[in-house]
Amino acid sequence: MTEVRPTAAASASLWERDEEVAAVARAVDSLCADRSSSGGLLVFRGEAGLGKTALLAETRRIAEARGCQVWSARGGETLRSVPFNVIRQLLQPALMSMLPEEAREYLGDWYDIAGPALGIADPGDRQADPQGVCDGLVAAVRRLSRRDWPLVLLIDDAHWADQETLHWLAALAERRDEMSVLVVVTRRPDEVSGTSARLLDTVAAAADGPGTTLSALTPDATAGLTRAALGEHADAAFCREVWAVTAGNPYDTVELLAKVRDSELEPVEARAGELRELNRSARGGGIVARLEELGIDATRFAWAAAILGTGISVDLVAKLATLKPDEARRCAELLRTARILTAPDPATGRTAEGDLEFVHPLIATAVYNSIPDALRTAMHGIAARIVTDEGHGAAAAARHLLEVHPDDDEELVGQLREAAREHLAVGAPDAARRCLERALKEPPRPETHPHVLYELAGATFLTAPARTISQLRAALGMPGLDGDKRVDAVFRLSQALLHNDQLEEAVRTVEAEAARLQPGPARMRLQAVHFMWEGIHAGEATSPDRSRRLADLARTCTGRDNSERALLILRGFDALMHGENAEEVVELCDRALVNGRLAPGLGWTDTEWGIELLLMLANAYAFTDRLDRAETLYNEALRAYETAGWSGGHLALAHAYVGLGHRRRGRLKDAEESLRESLRLAERVGRRLPLYWSATCNLVDTLLARGHVEEAWEVAERYGFAPPYPSTIVLPDPRSVRGRLLLAVGRTKDGVNELEAAEKAAAARGHHNPVLVPWAADLARALATEDPARAARLAVDVRRHAERFGTDTAIGEALRCAAALETGQRAVRLAAQAVTFLESSPCQYEHAAARIEYGIAARSATELERGLGLAVSCGADGLAARARAALTAGAG
Repeated sequence: MTEVRPTAAASASLWERDEEVAAVARAVDSLCADRSSSGGLLVFRGEAGLGKTALLAETRRIAEARGCQVWSARGGETLRSVPFNVIRQLLQPALMSMLPEEAREYLGDWYDIAGPALGIADPGDRQADPQGVCDGLVAAVRRLSRRDWPLVLLIDDAHWADQETLHWLAALAERRDEMSVLVVVTRRPDEVSGTSARLLDTVAAAADGPGTTLSALTPDATAGLTRAALGEHADAAFCREVWAVTAGNPYDTVELLAKVRDSELEPVEARAGELRELNRSARGGGIVARLEELGIDATRFAWAAAILGTGISVDLVAKLATLKPDEARRCAELLRTARILTAPDPATGRTAEGDLEFVHPLIATAVYNSIPDALRTAMHGIAARIVTDEGHGAAAAARHLLEVHPDDDEELVGQLREAAREHLAVGAPDAARRCLERALKEPPRPETHPHVLYELAGATFLTAPARTISQLRAALGMPGLDGDKRVDAVFRLSQALLHNDQLEEAVRTVEAEAARLQPGPARMRLQAVHFMWEGIHAGEATSPDRSRRLADLARTCTGRDNSERALLILRGFDALMHGENAEEVVELCDRALVNGRLAPGLGWTDTEWGIELLLMLANAYAFTDRLDRAETLYNEALRAYETAGWSGGHLALAHAYVGLGHRRRGRLKDAEESLRESLRLAERVGRRLPLYWSATCNLVDTLLARGHVEEAWEVAERYGFAPPYPSTIVLPDPRSVRGRLLLAVGRTKDGVNELEAAEKAAAARGHHNPVLVPWAADLARALATEDPARAARLAVDVRRHAERFGTDTAIGEALRCAAALETGQRAVRLAAQAVTFLESSPCQYEHAAARIEYGIAARSATELERGLGLAVSCGADGLAARARAALTAGAG
């Protein structure tokens, strides 16, 4: 630490900050060393007034001296409800300086996703995915950092940043190694809680070294600062009292010393007793008193500036404070002279926001809190009208509307609903939720009330399914929600119940609503949803009557509308799970298409039906050996979600099923890559959800196929791939895959028990397709020595079900199982037959396995060589090793 510096009082906040400044200099040097250098992240914590802002100013000076581009932003206590406020401050000036086509070129595919959040592009027609927008903002920094290297981002008062910015900052912190940019963040400790605190902790955990907590000035440093400000004649007792009065807070010290100069107080021990009174007048209530001394007009001007919080222009403040232009300019000058307001530093790049800003956040807070409550509320209402009249839109006015007292104002309800729609369109559902919750307090008129609840449920659907359930139930219990909107609300309620692991309640909900409707498209839609939720339920058995009723209903469907197409898909998937003839499954699915394509309104990003129905369709093709059609649908989903910026659960599922397609095809390396990406995305959404099981189960299955048994076990252990299983169906069957895993790691008894549990669960549901629920073949192999009779019976059942299903893959796999239980020429014949069927199958891994097993049984080097080539092309390292071992042993 530096004890005394002969510097001006203005740099007080840098006294005793040598270590922090040195850390900044090292980080800047590292950034500037090479374009390929990894990014840096520094986090400085400190109570109000300890010099965080001054440290950022010094960071700017150091960075600009090294030729860096420096962009900065600041959180605001009254602006936390404004979504993307801080990141817009940070990036918008650079992007607005480009031509529109240049900005589009730099952001590429992310322009339409991140552009609306940044305020440089109009939002689309549909609700934006928050995670996709967050990823787009990270991508924007990554691309801009390449253009503007070396780039330094400064974020002051991050504890007051909006939650959308904090989500972005946490994501950026975790991926900073991907870009060459230095980020420096300051925050107060223990200022926020909940989600914001968790996100700030994530940022701190990713910082370079432990976050630095700024300390107060020592008595010696305070003495040096006092003498630098007042003269060397300031005596020791006076200096000591300055430190005692301010507790070494640099900001308070500077303000107190300014008051000492203004009052011409002699800096000697005899006058030290007056410092406490001066200090009171320099902060908090003292600032209010200082305002009063400037007159009522200046006070009104300062209050109006505090209400606006950002974009403080003299003209806008004049309108809010009801001042004439000349009076407003005079007040602005008075407040600048009194060091309450100041002109923004052009170096920050924020001059376009307005003509003025508060000298320090502490002053802004003190002025805002000094406004009488009733007047503050009224001024927010006026500010909302002014912002709207200025053409800034409902979302910009919403921050002020949230502060207005409820007053049965239907116009205000309409404004808040419009603001919520604007927030949802840019990917800020939490901001939309706040608007709609405030609208409910107004309250809305009876005919409007259920519609506000319905819209609120749409804002909370992705983040709070339990809350969504209560909102939709309330909306449905009121008159006014009719027709298609009511049907859609029932569907959304059932989806929320599904996501909240209340699948049986979801089934009952749509069943009850369907029963009260007259025959027609609306009733048929709910009937289809009812069958859909029953069809993906992995819990208790449903009655055999369900499949019969579904079959009867689908038999009358020609595919003339999406409700009929949905029923055809559901009937096809049901037939698939029960192991009915594959050709009939395909015929049902084909009838649900329009010229071989998904019908309008049934696309991957259409919300009327949800992703579950289309996954049923794609999986029906995948497991009936129509892999070309399945892969087309899987890849369409992936492209649709990436283009729309949906990078949450939908994109995780898309990657999982692209991986499943690769696994079925036998492209095991590609499958593993897709499934690991799916699991990465699923981790962000939350564990134990159905999509998480899809990613984990398929990754374990793929690693076992590759022969990477230890990796498969490690994935299972790390991600909780073990009972209890989800209430929804996952393909392939998790119990079957876990049973195979347990056998592979040598836990034979546990593996047999798991496969027998799979047998019972499948029997209860009537799921007899040996391709989707492959427990029987693995159990037969496991019991071959211990209980050969039961193993033989299982193999016979597998073959019977496979022949009923009728695909080359199913029959070939059944023959492989039968061959594994035989010896001599019978084993050779069965293995040869398995090769014949699997040679015609699109599933190359299974073909490779059959070819190698046939080569071993027939002692044929030729067949082993062919099998080895297939195994290598699939990435099946375990199969390849087995083939090489057999060749080395001298087969043939």
